[in-house]
Amino acid sequence: MTQSIAVAQGALEVRNASKRFGGNTVFRDILLSLEPGAIKGVIGPNGAGKTTLINIISGQLAPSGGSILLGGKDITSMPLHKRSQLGIVRSFQQTKTFKTASVAENLERARLFRPVKASLSDDYIVELIAKCGLANRLDQESDTLPYGMQKMLGLLMTVVARPKILLLDEPAAGLEKQERYLIDAFVQTARTKLGCGILIVEHDMELVKRLCPYVYVLDRGTIIAEGDPATVLRRKDVIEAYLGATEEEVSIDA
Repeated sequence: MTQSIAVAQGALEVRNASKRFGGNTVFRDILLSLEPGAIKGVIGPNGAGKTTLINIISGQLAPSGGSILLGGKDITSMPLHKRSQLGIVRSFQQTKTFKTASVAENLERARLFRPVKASLSDDYIVELIAKCGLANRLDQESDTLPYGMQKMLGLLMTVVARPKILLLDEPAAGLEKQERYLIDAFVQTARTKLGCGILIVEHDMELVKRLCPYVYVLDRGTIIAEGDPATVLRRKDVIEAYLGATEEEVSIDA
């Protein structure tokens, strides 16, 4: 039975979404919302379907069932580039830049994703560029940057596109511990300066607890829990979902 959720104007809604690849069901009946200015997380063990969910919301993949709405408008059949123009912008686990283009050229190209663009001279953009150590590297080709800087450039590209909904797919993946705190600056800037809703898919529980007042736990194709991280991460079913994780050591201590 379809559930109902109260959402704010301009919010993203995922209504009973499912995704199948042949006979394999990745997830089913996913129900979540993301309001402007809200920061929410999606957590779960490897293979739970978190990145597939991001792909469905961004328009990179079509759902097998259910619907995606933005501001009450059904965008389920809308392609990725149209969703980008409406303000749904995503990052990727791996670095996704124009590799032979300079840092400045990458940022300029990212501005083309949206009709309403940030200026590279805006104070908050200049500040983020400096925090990432890219202020003196604007003429450097992006594929010659250290991995951490390439990852930060990818996040900068999402911000200059002035998203209304920002989807961050494992932004901390591959970063050193000290670099991960730079993600906090991106998230808080996007929320305070742009007022966008931010959905973070992440394995780093410390980052999730710092940034996300509300989380969804995805496991075996369903959302098994949702709420504030301190409460959710103490639940027995959530703890059991993480047992046996091998690719990454996941600390769920609240």
